[in-house]
Amino acid sequence: MSASPADSNAEPHWIPAEDGYQLALEDGKLVCLNAKGKRLKSVPKKVKVGETGQQLEALKDFLAEHELECLQTVETWMLRSLPVPRKVLGSVWPDPAWSGILKNAVVAAAKNGVPDEEAAGFLRDIREDGVGVVNLDGETLWLDTEELAIPHPILLPDIDDYRELATELGFEQGLQQLFREVHAAEGVEADATSLDAYQDGKFEALGHILSHCRRLGYRTRGGFAICPVWEGGQVVEARYWIGADDPESEAWTGDLNFVDKTESNLKISEVGPVAFSEGVRMAAAIYARRVVEKDEEDN
Repeated sequence: MSASPADSNAEPHWIPAEDGYQLALEDGKLVCLNAKGKRLKSVPKKVKVGETGQQLEALKDFLAEHELECLQTVETWMLRSLPVPRKVLGSVWPDPAWSGILKNAVVAAAKNGVPDEEAAGFLRDIREDGVGVVNLDGETLWLDTEELAIPHPILLPDIDDYRELATELGFEQGLQQLFREVHAAEGVEADATSLDAYQDGKFEALGHILSHCRRLGYRTRGGFAICPVWEGGQVVEARYWIGADDPESEAWTGDLNFVDKTESNLKISEVGPVAFSEGVRMAAAIYARRVVEKDEEDN
């Protein structure tokens, strides 16, 4: 199977800079050669602030933003559990930002929107004549499919086997899929409309929670941290109470609940597995940043 652009270990593309120095971008960092061709441990300030250095810094910022957009797009495909046309994936595959995220994701051939678990594996290559995957038997398969699904890990029945094989083969994922935290609604009462497992998380200031939500990638609205998920043909929004007082006042977390597009509360039994898992993942991530009292640490 041919190597993808993300596999490239080529020498950086050096660009002439001031006073005989040369600059390049490598793994998202600015690197430098002096006039004698020796690689320096750091970039001299006069070169870094020069025209070439500033242009490469701007390019670095652009590439970082591009990679983030690629990651968010692929995560959206996974969260929505909707197949993606192979032509779309093939068109972006030559871009290392895209292929670096897509490579080693567990994918499955899809027909009429339904993934085929028998035609699934780690994505390794995309060509005009097929999609190359490594299945759970460690065999390379070429899938002749028009659509590919990127299943959410809660929907992978063989996730433990995939994790074991990924470790064995040294497959690293640019997409957080196999080792993403998943939560099933087992043990939750069927008529329950909220979860209180992440209640009473204390924060010294509401502003601290809001900052954590931004860093974690969650939006906030009306006193809630929110996580919308498209599943089963509808949008379900997980809402975790974080408070709506003055940003400088002490705050305590509350219940996690789920609503449909009409803002009506859903029973937990009515929430799909992806929406439930992602909602709990959000609440757990925010709750983990609470102020932990000494007696709580000792328990």
